[in-house]
Amino acid sequence: MTEVDIVGTAMTRFGKFPDSTVRSLAEEAVADALADAGLTAADVGMVFFSNAVAGIITGQEMIRGQVALRHTGLLGVPMVNVENACASASTAFHLAVGAVASGSVDVALAVGAEKMTHEDKARSFAAIGTAVDLLQLDDLERWTRGGSAGSPLPEEAEDDGGKRSFFMDVYAANTRAYMRATGATAEDFAEVAVKSHEHAALNPKAQYRSPVTAEEVLAARVVSDPLTLLMCSPIGDGAAAVVVCSAERARRLGVRPVRVRSCELVSGTDRSADEPGAVERAAARAYDRAGVGPQDLDVVELHDAAAPAELITYEELGLCGPGEGAALLRSGETRLGGRRVVNPSGGLLSKGHPIGATGAAQLVELADQLRDRCGQRQVPGARVALAENGGGFLGADAAAMVVTVLSV
Repeated sequence: MTEVDIVGTAMTRFGKFPDSTVRSLAEEAVADALADAGLTAADVGMVFFSNAVAGIITGQEMIRGQVALRHTGLLGVPMVNVENACASASTAFHLAVGAVASGSVDVALAVGAEKMTHEDKARSFAAIGTAVDLLQLDDLERWTRGGSAGSPLPEEAEDDGGKRSFFMDVYAANTRAYMRATGATAEDFAEVAVKSHEHAALNPKAQYRSPVTAEEVLAARVVSDPLTLLMCSPIGDGAAAVVVCSAERARRLGVRPVRVRSCELVSGTDRSADEPGAVERAAARAYDRAGVGPQDLDVVELHDAAAPAELITYEELGLCGPGEGAALLRSGETRLGGRRVVNPSGGLLSKGHPIGATGAAQLVELADQLRDRCGQRQVPGARVALAENGGGFLGADAAAMVVTVLSV
């Protein structure tokens, strides 16, 4: 298989942009990523376009990528529309890497774009709520009331005059189970949000750039006990794009490449409580293929759609032992300046979480970290990075999960 490198990355600002469209967001990210790679649209052999909820938010179905990229110069090449819940963009990247690795094309582009804000917020909530098995919704509701443990936690919530996404009850059930099993506290989850905002304050592309205190997080409106509003990722708009090519093409371009060591996609299973979940299965495969372990990681971007997910995912990725997530956070090791920094971008909690763009945005951050161009939030000497991006909810498991390992 051909070695694959990332040679161009870009993302828009994340936030609420009433005048934006999926098209305008995607156009900005694509133009900047191609420019970063020193390529043009004519050099791209295949495009994978990620979007999760445009069908519900705007009514655009079936040919979302062709519509969004119509004026970019990319029409005419093979274009694949990808929808895989919050893991849509990382799935698009997985497919782009596969296309280059197989030799099918020399250059491929993965693009994720999402417009989630709408004048009727109920429509945004309805879109988020479709990332579960609607044929077995009663089972999910019974599971939520029972408070069984499962991870990662799905999707996100937003304040809307007291309304919330159904998912917050699922998050809260997971959180209460984790607290019982490990002794983690609401104060620990508040510190995740504090760290997230500290990092995002240094990221000009982040949706929320104002630091918060633990007291402010705990005093915020309760969404679903013990989760407060500041422990939940926001609704927003944004796009991100990643250009990948063969290692030989990268050498000819003369840019500083980032090597794709592994990119593993798995689906969720109807697992029992003692069976490994999607994060653990995808991570094990990614570590094995990359020839690294959690001890080798310098920087991680993980799917913290709610604050407790960060601590749970620490454990599932092997960054610490079972039940040690809160202790790892308290140690300061995962903050900027620590040995293994997690979510230097601000993560989903503060950078934002436009569903179809999130996975690509994680890779943009990590590639920038490995190329030493993150300014005040740069992790010094970063050489090995991991992204974990999950989507949807299937029983006690994520419906889709992608874990990617990058290096320089």
